[in-house]
Amino acid sequence: MKKSNVLKLSMLAVLAGASTAALADGAPTPDGTLTMYGVTLYGTLDAGIQYQSAGAAQSAYWGTGGSQEIIGKTSHSSEVNVGGSYLSQSVIGLKGQEDFGNDWSGVFKAEMQFNPWSGQLPDALKGMTLNNGKGVAQQSANSDSSIAGQLFAGQANFGVSHKTLGTLTFGRHLGVLADGISKYDPMGGSQAFSPIGFSGTAAGGGDTEDKRLDSSVKYEVVAGGVHVAAQFQPTTATNPGTTSEFALGWQFPGGSVDAYYMQKSDAISASALSAAQVTALGAVATSGASIGQPLCTSPTAAVLNTATAQPACAALNKALAATITDNTTIGLMGQYTFNKQWKLSAGYEQIKFQNPSNFVQPGQETIGGYTLVVVTNGIGTVGTTKQLDISWIGAKYSPTPKVDLLAAFYQYDQNSFATGSGTTASKTTGVKYYTGAGCSTEYSSKCSGKEYFVSLVGVYHATKRFDVYAGALWSAVQGGLANGYTPETSATSAQVAGTGYANATSTIDPTIGFRYKF
Repeated sequence: MKKSNVLKLSMLAVLAGASTAALADGAPTPDGTLTMYGVTLYGTLDAGIQYQSAGAAQSAYWGTGGSQEIIGKTSHSSEVNVGGSYLSQSVIGLKGQEDFGNDWSGVFKAEMQFNPWSGQLPDALKGMTLNNGKGVAQQSANSDSSIAGQLFAGQANFGVSHKTLGTLTFGRHLGVLADGISKYDPMGGSQAFSPIGFSGTAAGGGDTEDKRLDSSVKYEVVAGGVHVAAQFQPTTATNPGTTSEFALGWQFPGGSVDAYYMQKSDAISASALSAAQVTALGAVATSGASIGQPLCTSPTAAVLNTATAQPACAALNKALAATITDNTTIGLMGQYTFNKQWKLSAGYEQIKFQNPSNFVQPGQETIGGYTLVVVTNGIGTVGTTKQLDISWIGAKYSPTPKVDLLAAFYQYDQNSFATGSGTTASKTTGVKYYTGAGCSTEYSSKCSGKEYFVSLVGVYHATKRFDVYAGALWSAVQGGLANGYTPETSATSAQVAGTGYANATSTIDPTIGFRYKF
Protein backbone atom coordinates (compact mmCIF):
# COMPACT_ATOMS: atom_id res chain seq x y z
CA MET A 1 0.00 0.00 0.00
CA LYS A 2 1.27 3.49 -0.85
CA LYS A 3 2.62 5.55 2.01
CA SER A 4 0.14 8.38 1.27
CA ASN A 5 -2.80 5.97 1.52
CA VAL A 6 -1.50 4.59 4.82
CA LEU A 7 -1.34 8.14 6.21
CA LYS A 8 -4.88 8.87 5.07
CA LEU A 9 -6.23 5.67 6.59
CA SER A 10 -4.33 6.37 9.81
CA MET A 11 -5.89 9.83 10.01
CA LEU A 12 -9.38 8.42 9.50
CA ALA A 13 -8.72 5.82 12.19
CA VAL A 14 -7.61 8.52 14.64
CA LEU A 15 -10.70 10.61 13.93
CA ALA A 16 -12.99 7.61 14.23
CA GLY A 17 -11.32 6.60 17.47
CA ALA A 18 -11.66 10.09 18.89
CA SER A 19 -15.36 10.15 17.99
CA THR A 20 -16.00 6.73 19.55
CA ALA A 21 -14.07 7.60 22.69
CA ALA A 22 -15.90 10.90 23.07
CA LEU A 23 -19.28 9.21 22.76
CA ALA A 24 -18.24 6.52 25.21
CA ASP A 25 -17.17 9.22 27.64
CA GLY A 26 -20.65 10.68 27.70
CA ALA A 27 -20.29 13.24 24.91
CA PRO A 28 -21.68 15.48 23.66
CA THR A 29 -20.62 17.80 26.45
CA PRO A 30 -22.98 20.46 27.88
CA ASP A 31 -21.98 22.88 25.11
CA GLY A 32 -22.81 20.27 22.46
CA THR A 33 -19.26 19.48 21.36
CA LEU A 34 -17.57 16.09 21.03
CA THR A 35 -14.84 16.75 23.59
CA MET A 36 -12.70 14.49 25.74
CA TYR A 37 -9.58 15.39 27.73
CA GLY A 38 -9.55 18.81 26.11
CA VAL A 39 -9.61 17.41 22.55
CA THR A 40 -12.61 18.25 20.35
CA LEU A 41 -13.70 16.45 17.21
CA TYR A 42 -15.45 18.85 14.81
CA GLY A 43 -16.52 18.95 11.21
CA THR A 44 -18.67 20.36 8.43
CA LEU A 45 -20.37 18.44 5.63
CA ASP A 46 -21.74 20.56 2.79
CA ALA A 47 -23.34 19.14 -0.38
CA GLY A 48 -25.78 20.36 -3.02
CA ILE A 49 -26.53 20.93 -6.68
CA GLN A 50 -25.58 23.86 -8.89
CA TYR A 51 -26.47 25.17 -12.35
CA GLN A 52 -24.03 27.36 -14.27
CA SER A 53 -25.11 29.38 -17.28
CA ALA A 54 -21.46 29.35 -18.39
CA GLY A 55 -19.03 26.97 -16.77
CA ALA A 56 -16.64 24.07 -17.32
CA ALA A 57 -16.60 20.34 -16.61
CA GLN A 58 -16.50 19.56 -12.88
CA SER A 59 -13.17 18.62 -11.30
CA ALA A 60 -12.85 15.80 -8.75
CA TYR A 61 -9.92 17.60 -7.11
CA TRP A 62 -10.76 21.29 -6.99
CA GLY A 63 -12.09 22.16 -3.56
CA THR A 64 -14.51 24.92 -4.59
CA GLY A 65 -17.38 22.59 -5.43
CA GLY A 66 -15.31 21.28 -8.32
CA SER A 67 -16.94 24.06 -10.33
CA GLN A 68 -16.02 27.40 -11.90
CA GLU A 69 -18.47 29.43 -9.78
CA ILE A 70 -17.22 32.82 -11.01
CA ILE A 71 -16.62 33.70 -14.64
CA GLY A 72 -13.31 32.32 -15.91
CA LYS A 73 -11.46 31.56 -19.11
CA THR A 74 -12.80 28.00 -19.01
CA SER A 75 -16.44 29.20 -18.75
CA HIS A 76 -17.85 28.15 -22.11
CA SER A 77 -20.93 25.93 -21.60
CA SER A 78 -23.90 25.47 -19.29
CA GLU A 79 -23.29 22.92 -16.54
CA VAL A 80 -25.29 21.10 -13.88
CA ASN A 81 -23.13 19.69 -11.09
CA VAL A 82 -23.83 17.66 -7.97
CA GLY A 83 -21.08 18.97 -5.71
CA GLY A 84 -20.51 20.49 -2.33
CA SER A 85 -18.53 22.85 -0.10
CA TYR A 86 -20.70 25.61 -1.55
CA LEU A 87 -21.66 27.50 1.62
CA SER A 88 -18.80 26.13 3.77
CA GLN A 89 -15.77 23.97 3.04
CA SER A 90 -16.33 20.34 4.07
CA VAL A 91 -13.80 19.48 6.78
CA ILE A 92 -13.16 17.13 9.66
CA GLY A 93 -10.64 17.97 12.32
CA LEU A 94 -9.32 17.89 15.85
CA LYS A 95 -8.53 20.83 18.08
CA GLY A 96 -7.38 20.86 21.65
CA GLN A 97 -6.59 22.98 24.67
CA GLU A 98 -4.73 21.74 27.76
CA ASP A 99 -4.70 23.97 30.85
CA PHE A 100 -1.25 24.53 32.38
CA GLY A 101 -2.46 26.78 35.21
CA ASN A 102 -1.96 30.51 35.78
CA ASP A 103 -4.13 31.23 32.70
CA TRP A 104 -1.71 29.37 30.39
CA SER A 105 -2.67 26.48 28.11
CA GLY A 106 -1.34 24.45 25.23
CA VAL A 107 -3.38 24.54 21.99
CA PHE A 108 -3.38 22.70 18.67
CA LYS A 109 -5.46 22.28 15.50
CA ALA A 110 -5.31 19.63 12.76
CA GLU A 111 -7.91 20.03 10.00
CA MET A 112 -8.48 17.79 6.98
CA GLN A 113 -10.55 19.02 4.02
CA PHE A 114 -12.40 16.72 1.63
CA ASN A 115 -14.60 16.87 -1.45
CA PRO A 116 -17.96 15.20 -0.63
CA TRP A 117 -18.89 14.70 -4.31
CA SER A 118 -15.77 12.70 -5.19
CA GLY A 119 -14.33 11.49 -1.88
CA GLN A 120 -10.98 13.02 -2.84
CA LEU A 121 -8.76 15.27 -0.80
CA PRO A 122 -8.77 18.68 -2.55
CA ASP A 123 -5.71 19.12 -4.76
CA ALA A 124 -6.14 22.15 -7.01
CA LEU A 125 -2.62 21.81 -8.42
CA LYS A 126 -3.37 18.26 -9.57
CA GLY A 127 -6.50 19.66 -11.18
CA MET A 128 -4.27 22.05 -13.16
CA THR A 129 -1.81 19.35 -14.28
CA LEU A 130 -4.74 17.31 -15.63
CA ASN A 131 -5.33 20.24 -17.99
CA ASN A 132 -1.71 20.55 -19.17
CA GLY A 133 -1.58 21.03 -22.93
CA LYS A 134 -5.32 21.60 -23.35
CA GLY A 135 -7.03 24.68 -24.79
CA VAL A 136 -9.35 26.52 -22.42
CA ALA A 137 -12.43 25.25 -24.25
CA GLN A 138 -11.36 21.66 -23.46
CA GLN A 139 -10.32 22.23 -19.85
CA SER A 140 -12.17 21.18 -16.73
CA ALA A 141 -12.54 23.70 -13.90
CA ASN A 142 -9.12 24.53 -12.45
CA SER A 143 -7.14 27.24 -10.71
CA ASP A 144 -4.23 27.68 -8.33
CA SER A 145 -4.80 27.25 -4.58
CA SER A 146 -3.11 26.80 -1.22
CA ILE A 147 -4.73 23.34 -1.14
CA ALA A 148 -2.53 20.79 -2.93
CA GLY A 149 -3.46 17.38 -1.53
CA GLN A 150 -2.01 17.92 1.94
CA LEU A 151 -3.48 15.59 4.55
CA PHE A 152 -4.09 18.51 6.90
CA ALA A 153 -4.79 21.10 4.20
CA GLY A 154 -6.95 23.32 6.39
CA GLN A 155 -4.51 24.02 9.21
CA ALA A 156 -1.92 22.11 11.24
CA ASN A 157 -0.37 24.06 14.10
CA PHE A 158 0.28 24.06 17.84
CA GLY A 159 1.50 26.47 20.49
CA VAL A 160 0.60 28.23 23.73
CA SER A 161 -2.19 30.58 24.76
CA HIS A 162 -2.74 33.00 27.65
CA LYS A 163 -6.07 34.58 28.56
CA THR A 164 -4.67 38.11 28.44
CA LEU A 165 -1.31 37.82 26.66
CA GLY A 166 -2.66 36.13 23.53
CA THR A 167 -1.86 33.05 21.46
CA LEU A 168 1.42 32.04 19.80
CA THR A 169 1.40 29.07 17.40
CA PHE A 170 3.74 27.39 14.92
CA GLY A 171 3.06 25.38 11.75
CA ARG A 172 0.56 25.66 8.90
CA HIS A 173 -1.91 28.52 9.38
CA LEU A 174 -4.50 30.57 7.60
CA GLY A 175 -2.88 33.94 6.98
CA VAL A 176 -3.78 36.99 9.05
CA LEU A 177 -5.29 38.56 5.93
CA ALA A 178 -7.26 35.36 5.23
CA ASP A 179 -8.67 35.54 8.77
CA GLY A 180 -9.90 39.03 7.93
CA ILE A 181 -11.60 37.87 4.74
CA SER A 182 -13.40 35.09 6.64
CA LYS A 183 -14.55 37.56 9.30
CA TYR A 184 -15.58 40.52 7.14
CA ASP A 185 -16.86 38.86 3.96
CA PRO A 186 -20.68 39.35 3.96
CA MET A 187 -20.96 35.75 2.68
CA GLY A 188 -18.57 34.38 5.30
CA GLY A 189 -16.01 33.20 2.74
CA SER A 190 -18.55 31.02 0.92
CA GLN A 191 -17.03 29.43 -2.19
CA ALA A 192 -20.24 29.44 -4.25
CA PHE A 193 -21.55 32.88 -3.31
CA SER A 194 -18.45 35.04 -2.77
CA PRO A 195 -15.58 35.77 -5.17
CA ILE A 196 -13.24 36.49 -2.25
CA GLY A 197 -14.23 33.15 -0.75
CA PHE A 198 -14.03 31.26 -4.05
CA SER A 199 -10.64 32.70 -5.00
CA GLY A 200 -7.69 33.18 -2.66
CA THR A 201 -6.53 36.32 -4.49
CA ALA A 202 -7.88 38.65 -1.80
CA ALA A 203 -7.09 36.36 1.14
CA GLY A 204 -3.59 35.57 -0.17
CA GLY A 205 -2.51 39.12 -0.91
CA GLY A 206 -2.58 38.66 -4.67
CA ASP A 207 -1.78 34.95 -5.04
CA THR A 208 -3.96 32.19 -3.67
CA GLU A 209 -1.06 29.90 -2.69
CA ASP A 210 -0.39 32.38 0.13
CA LYS A 211 -3.86 32.15 1.69
CA ARG A 212 -2.32 29.51 3.97
CA LEU A 213 1.31 29.63 5.07
CA ASP A 214 3.39 26.55 5.86
CA SER A 215 6.22 26.75 8.41
CA SER A 216 4.92 30.02 9.81
CA VAL A 217 4.69 31.58 13.26
CA LYS A 218 1.52 33.47 14.21
CA TYR A 219 0.61 35.67 17.17
CA GLU A 220 -2.77 37.18 18.05
CA VAL A 221 -4.17 39.04 21.05
CA VAL A 222 -7.22 41.14 21.98
CA ALA A 223 -6.66 43.48 24.93
CA GLY A 224 -9.02 46.26 25.98
CA GLY A 225 -10.85 45.98 22.68
CA VAL A 226 -7.63 46.38 20.67
CA HIS A 227 -6.91 43.52 18.25
CA VAL A 228 -3.32 42.81 17.18
CA ALA A 229 -2.12 39.98 14.92
CA ALA A 230 1.20 39.22 13.24
CA GLN A 231 2.56 36.36 11.16
CA PHE A 232 5.89 35.53 9.54
CA GLN A 233 6.97 32.84 7.09
CA PRO A 234 10.67 32.37 6.23
CA THR A 235 11.97 30.98 2.97
CA THR A 236 11.76 27.20 2.56
CA ALA A 237 12.29 24.67 -0.22
CA THR A 238 8.76 25.30 -1.52
CA ASN A 239 8.58 28.99 -0.57
CA PRO A 240 11.30 31.06 -2.27
CA GLY A 241 10.37 34.36 -0.58
CA THR A 242 9.45 35.58 2.90
CA THR A 243 5.96 36.59 4.02
CA SER A 244 4.98 39.15 6.65
CA GLU A 245 1.39 39.92 7.70
CA PHE A 246 -0.03 42.30 10.30
CA ALA A 247 -3.44 43.41 11.58
CA LEU A 248 -4.44 46.20 13.94
CA GLY A 249 -8.04 46.78 14.90
CA TRP A 250 -10.65 47.76 17.43
CA GLN A 251 -13.56 45.75 18.75
CA PHE A 252 -16.49 47.73 20.12
CA PRO A 253 -20.09 46.95 21.13
CA GLY A 254 -21.89 45.66 18.05
CA GLY A 255 -18.94 45.68 15.68
CA SER A 256 -15.26 45.86 14.82
CA VAL A 257 -12.82 47.33 12.32
CA ASP A 258 -9.36 46.10 11.27
CA ALA A 259 -6.53 47.37 9.09
CA TYR A 260 -4.24 44.86 7.33
CA TYR A 261 -0.79 44.85 5.77
CA MET A 262 0.90 41.99 3.91
CA GLN A 263 4.28 41.84 2.16
CA LYS A 264 5.10 38.77 0.08
CA SER A 265 8.36 38.28 -1.81
CA ASP A 266 8.52 35.85 -4.74
CA ALA A 267 4.81 35.07 -4.69
CA ILE A 268 3.89 32.13 -6.94
CA SER A 269 0.89 32.18 -9.26
CA ALA A 270 0.80 28.74 -10.91
CA SER A 271 -1.13 27.65 -13.99
CA ALA A 272 -1.51 24.71 -16.35
CA LEU A 273 1.00 24.35 -19.21
CA SER A 274 0.04 25.41 -22.71
CA ALA A 275 0.28 22.97 -25.61
CA ALA A 276 3.51 24.66 -26.76
CA GLN A 277 5.03 24.37 -23.30
CA VAL A 278 4.14 20.69 -23.10
CA THR A 279 5.81 20.16 -26.49
CA ALA A 280 8.94 21.97 -25.29
CA LEU A 281 9.19 19.64 -22.31
CA GLY A 282 9.42 16.65 -24.64
CA ALA A 283 11.72 18.23 -27.23
CA VAL A 284 15.41 17.39 -27.67
CA ALA A 285 18.31 19.31 -29.14
CA THR A 286 18.84 18.67 -32.87
CA SER A 287 22.26 20.26 -33.23
CA GLY A 288 25.37 21.12 -31.26
CA ALA A 289 27.18 19.22 -28.55
CA SER A 290 23.91 18.46 -26.72
CA ILE A 291 22.21 16.84 -29.72
CA GLY A 292 19.61 14.30 -28.58
CA GLN A 293 19.50 15.72 -25.04
CA PRO A 294 16.28 17.15 -23.56
CA LEU A 295 15.88 20.89 -24.05
CA CYS A 296 14.18 21.17 -20.67
CA THR A 297 17.48 21.19 -18.80
CA SER A 298 18.30 23.21 -15.72
CA PRO A 299 19.10 26.84 -16.55
CA THR A 300 22.72 27.72 -17.17
CA ALA A 301 24.57 30.85 -16.09
CA ALA A 302 23.65 32.45 -19.42
CA VAL A 303 19.93 32.42 -18.61
CA LEU A 304 19.98 33.01 -14.87
CA ASN A 305 18.24 36.19 -13.67
CA THR A 306 16.26 36.61 -16.84
CA ALA A 307 12.48 36.88 -16.98
CA THR A 308 12.15 33.53 -18.73
CA ALA A 309 14.51 30.60 -19.14
CA GLN A 310 14.59 27.10 -20.57
CA PRO A 311 11.95 24.88 -19.00
CA ALA A 312 13.13 22.46 -16.35
CA CYS A 313 12.34 18.77 -16.75
CA ALA A 314 9.58 17.16 -14.68
CA ALA A 315 6.90 14.53 -15.06
CA LEU A 316 3.91 16.02 -16.84
CA ASN A 317 1.59 15.18 -13.93
CA LYS A 318 3.82 17.23 -11.62
CA ALA A 319 4.72 20.10 -13.98
CA LEU A 320 3.22 23.62 -13.93
CA ALA A 321 3.93 27.10 -15.25
CA ALA A 322 4.14 30.12 -12.93
CA THR A 323 4.46 33.88 -12.75
CA ILE A 324 6.56 35.31 -9.91
CA THR A 325 5.92 38.74 -8.35
CA ASP A 326 6.59 40.73 -5.19
CA ASN A 327 3.21 41.70 -3.71
CA THR A 328 2.22 44.40 -1.22
CA THR A 329 -1.31 44.51 0.20
CA ILE A 330 -3.14 46.97 2.42
CA GLY A 331 -6.73 46.57 3.56
CA LEU A 332 -9.43 48.08 5.72
CA MET A 333 -12.48 46.02 6.80
CA GLY A 334 -15.35 46.49 9.20
CA GLN A 335 -18.73 45.21 10.34
CA TYR A 336 -21.57 46.41 12.56
CA THR A 337 -24.70 44.74 13.94
CA PHE A 338 -27.77 46.77 14.94
CA ASN A 339 -31.35 46.05 16.03
CA LYS A 340 -30.14 42.45 16.61
CA GLN A 341 -31.36 41.59 13.11
CA TRP A 342 -29.09 43.52 10.73
CA LYS A 343 -25.38 43.04 10.17
CA LEU A 344 -23.50 45.24 7.70
CA SER A 345 -20.03 44.32 6.36
CA ALA A 346 -17.65 46.16 4.05
CA GLY A 347 -14.04 46.00 3.00
CA TYR A 348 -11.35 47.33 0.70
CA GLU A 349 -8.02 45.91 -0.43
CA GLN A 350 -5.28 47.34 -2.60
CA ILE A 351 -2.79 44.82 -3.98
CA LYS A 352 0.34 45.93 -5.85
CA PHE A 353 2.27 43.44 -8.01
CA GLN A 354 5.86 44.27 -8.97
CA ASN A 355 8.77 42.47 -10.58
CA PRO A 356 10.48 40.22 -8.01
CA SER A 357 13.68 41.38 -6.36
CA ASN A 358 15.00 37.80 -6.57
CA PHE A 359 14.23 35.80 -9.70
CA VAL A 360 12.95 32.24 -9.39
CA GLN A 361 14.37 29.70 -11.83
CA PRO A 362 12.65 26.78 -13.58
CA GLY A 363 12.80 23.67 -11.43
CA GLN A 364 11.51 25.47 -8.32
CA GLU A 365 9.33 23.19 -6.21
CA THR A 366 6.04 24.54 -4.90
CA ILE A 367 3.44 23.20 -2.46
CA GLY A 368 2.23 19.62 -2.84
CA GLY A 369 5.45 18.41 -4.46
CA TYR A 370 4.74 20.10 -7.82
CA THR A 371 7.50 21.62 -9.97
CA LEU A 372 7.45 24.97 -11.77
CA VAL A 373 8.98 24.01 -15.11
CA VAL A 374 8.21 27.27 -16.98
CA VAL A 375 8.72 30.45 -14.95
CA THR A 376 8.02 34.08 -15.84
CA ASN A 377 9.55 36.54 -13.40
CA GLY A 378 7.52 39.73 -13.14
CA ILE A 379 4.86 41.59 -15.06
CA GLY A 380 6.93 43.59 -17.53
CA THR A 381 9.25 46.59 -17.63
CA VAL A 382 11.31 47.29 -14.51
CA GLY A 383 9.46 49.73 -12.29
CA THR A 384 6.05 48.73 -13.63
CA THR A 385 3.34 48.19 -11.03
CA LYS A 386 0.13 46.27 -11.53
CA GLN A 387 -2.56 47.31 -9.07
CA LEU A 388 -5.73 45.41 -8.18
CA ASP A 389 -8.36 47.11 -6.01
CA ILE A 390 -10.97 44.85 -4.39
CA SER A 391 -14.01 46.31 -2.64
CA TRP A 392 -17.21 44.89 -1.24
CA ILE A 393 -20.30 45.70 0.79
CA GLY A 394 -23.10 43.48 2.04
CA ALA A 395 -25.73 42.82 4.64
CA LYS A 396 -27.30 39.96 6.58
CA TYR A 397 -30.88 40.22 7.78
CA SER A 398 -32.24 37.70 10.27
CA PRO A 399 -36.02 38.15 10.56
CA THR A 400 -36.20 35.10 12.86
CA PRO A 401 -33.54 33.04 14.67
CA LYS A 402 -33.98 30.33 12.03
CA VAL A 403 -33.66 32.46 8.89
CA ASP A 404 -30.73 34.46 7.46
CA LEU A 405 -31.04 36.50 4.26
CA LEU A 406 -27.76 37.74 2.76
CA ALA A 407 -26.91 40.10 -0.10
CA ALA A 408 -23.53 41.41 -1.27
CA PHE A 409 -21.81 43.32 -4.06
CA TYR A 410 -18.11 42.91 -4.95
CA GLN A 411 -15.91 44.69 -7.48
CA TYR A 412 -12.38 44.17 -8.84
CA ASP A 413 -10.56 47.08 -10.52
CA GLN A 414 -7.26 46.64 -12.37
CA ASN A 415 -5.12 49.56 -13.49
CA SER A 416 -3.48 49.89 -16.89
CA PHE A 417 0.19 48.98 -16.59
CA ALA A 418 0.98 48.61 -20.29
CA THR A 419 4.13 50.51 -21.23
CA GLY A 420 4.87 49.58 -24.85
CA SER A 421 3.03 49.89 -28.14
CA GLY A 422 1.68 47.30 -30.53
CA THR A 423 1.30 47.16 -34.30
CA THR A 424 -1.67 46.49 -36.56
CA ALA A 425 0.09 43.30 -37.67
CA SER A 426 -1.26 41.65 -34.53
CA LYS A 427 -4.74 41.80 -36.02
CA THR A 428 -3.71 39.45 -38.80
CA THR A 429 -2.27 36.93 -36.35
CA GLY A 430 -4.94 37.21 -33.69
CA VAL A 431 -2.39 38.16 -31.03
CA LYS A 432 -3.70 40.75 -28.58
CA TYR A 433 -1.81 44.01 -28.35
CA TYR A 434 -1.97 47.37 -26.64
CA THR A 435 -1.08 50.91 -27.66
CA GLY A 436 0.57 52.72 -24.80
CA ALA A 437 -0.52 52.98 -21.20
CA GLY A 438 -4.03 54.08 -22.18
CA CYS A 439 -4.84 50.88 -24.09
CA SER A 440 -7.10 52.95 -26.33
CA THR A 441 -7.19 50.69 -29.39
CA GLU A 442 -7.45 47.11 -28.13
CA TYR A 443 -7.10 45.58 -24.73
CA SER A 444 -4.61 43.13 -23.33
CA SER A 445 -4.11 41.62 -19.87
CA LYS A 446 -2.04 44.75 -19.09
CA CYS A 447 -4.95 47.13 -19.67
CA SER A 448 -7.43 48.42 -17.14
CA GLY A 449 -10.43 46.23 -16.46
CA LYS A 450 -13.27 45.53 -14.07
CA GLU A 451 -15.07 42.51 -12.68
CA TYR A 452 -18.45 42.68 -10.94
CA PHE A 453 -20.25 40.25 -8.63
CA VAL A 454 -23.74 40.23 -7.09
CA SER A 455 -24.76 37.54 -4.61
CA LEU A 456 -28.07 36.66 -2.90
CA VAL A 457 -28.46 33.78 -0.41
CA GLY A 458 -31.09 32.49 2.00
CA VAL A 459 -30.24 30.08 4.85
CA TYR A 460 -32.77 28.16 6.94
CA HIS A 461 -31.43 26.76 10.22
CA ALA A 462 -33.62 23.68 10.55
CA THR A 463 -31.78 22.65 13.73
CA LYS A 464 -28.72 23.79 15.62
CA ARG A 465 -26.53 21.70 13.33
CA PHE A 466 -28.47 21.28 10.07
CA ASP A 467 -28.98 24.08 7.52
CA VAL A 468 -30.71 24.32 4.15
CA TYR A 469 -29.60 27.08 1.77
CA ALA A 470 -30.31 28.49 -1.68
CA GLY A 471 -28.81 31.38 -3.59
CA ALA A 472 -27.06 32.61 -6.70
CA LEU A 473 -23.89 34.45 -7.72
CA TRP A 474 -23.71 36.58 -10.88
CA SER A 475 -20.33 37.66 -12.21
CA ALA A 476 -19.19 39.61 -15.27
CA VAL A 477 -15.80 40.76 -16.55
CA GLN A 478 -14.67 43.47 -18.96
CA GLY A 479 -11.58 45.23 -20.31
CA GLY A 480 -8.13 43.94 -19.46
CA LEU A 481 -9.53 41.45 -16.94
CA ALA A 482 -11.45 39.84 -19.84
CA ASN A 483 -8.27 39.12 -21.79
CA GLY A 484 -8.47 35.59 -23.14
CA TYR A 485 -12.22 35.30 -22.53
CA THR A 486 -13.40 36.52 -25.93
CA PRO A 487 -11.52 37.62 -29.07
CA GLU A 488 -11.59 41.28 -30.05
CA THR A 489 -14.36 42.44 -32.33
CA SER A 490 -11.76 43.06 -35.05
CA ALA A 491 -10.73 39.39 -35.11
CA THR A 492 -11.89 37.38 -38.09
CA SER A 493 -13.76 34.10 -37.81
CA ALA A 494 -10.61 32.31 -38.99
CA GLN A 495 -8.68 33.79 -36.08
CA VAL A 496 -11.35 32.71 -33.62
CA ALA A 497 -11.43 29.12 -34.85
CA GLY A 498 -9.20 26.83 -32.85
CA THR A 499 -7.98 29.46 -30.41
CA GLY A 500 -9.84 27.93 -27.49
CA TYR A 501 -11.23 31.28 -26.34
CA ALA A 502 -14.15 30.97 -23.96
CA ASN A 503 -17.43 32.25 -25.31
CA ALA A 504 -18.79 34.00 -22.20
CA THR A 505 -17.90 37.09 -20.17
CA SER A 506 -20.66 36.64 -17.58
CA THR A 507 -22.34 33.78 -15.75
CA ILE A 508 -25.02 33.21 -13.14
CA ASP A 509 -24.82 30.17 -10.88
CA PRO A 510 -27.91 29.31 -8.78
CA THR A 511 -27.16 26.76 -6.05
CA ILE A 512 -29.13 24.82 -3.43
CA GLY A 513 -27.63 22.67 -0.72
CA PHE A 514 -27.49 21.29 2.80
CA ARG A 515 -24.92 21.80 5.55
CA TYR A 516 -24.35 19.73 8.69
CA LYS A 517 -21.96 20.92 11.40
CA PHE A 518 -20.75 19.16 14.52
